[in-house]
Amino acid sequence: MGKLIVRSHAEFEEHVGKELGVSEYLTVTQEQINQFADATIDHQWIHVDEERAKREGAFGTTIAHGYLTLSLLPYMWDQIIQVENIKMLVNYGIDEFRFNQPVLVNSRVRTRVVLRSVTNLRGISKVQLEVKMEIEGNKKPAFEGIMTFLYHFI
Repeated sequence: MGKLIVRSHAEFEEHVGKELGVSEYLTVTQEQINQFADATIDHQWIHVDEERAKREGAFGTTIAHGYLTLSLLPYMWDQIIQVENIKMLVNYGIDEFRFNQPVLVNSRVRTRVVLRSVTNLRGISKVQLEVKMEIEGNKKPAFEGIMTFLYHFI
């Protein structure tokens, strides 16, 4: 299935309460984890020390930072939808967000998105999405929550 294409507020409204799509799986590598640790200055051993994580960690390996998994959302969202006729997109908020399951290094993850609501704010579309990051082979998602974007259509 290809990307959903949305060209207006009215087209968003047609999908309220529906699943918009699911991204492709992405493997979370140790290199990504290390680069994220460098970028955020968060070098906690459960993320970057493979030997110690193997010896002392609860999971037998390193795990991705929760915020690393969250930061993958724009990449995965872009696989699901193409919003056209906009002059600007603003990340507006994150609500009711829970990290449920750690993402072990080399796990494959994907994101599933349902359109919760769309509101017209004086010509700006406030879009609330229920997002869930699934881990291949796990029943529990890595996280779930509500993302809010503001789309300024032309």
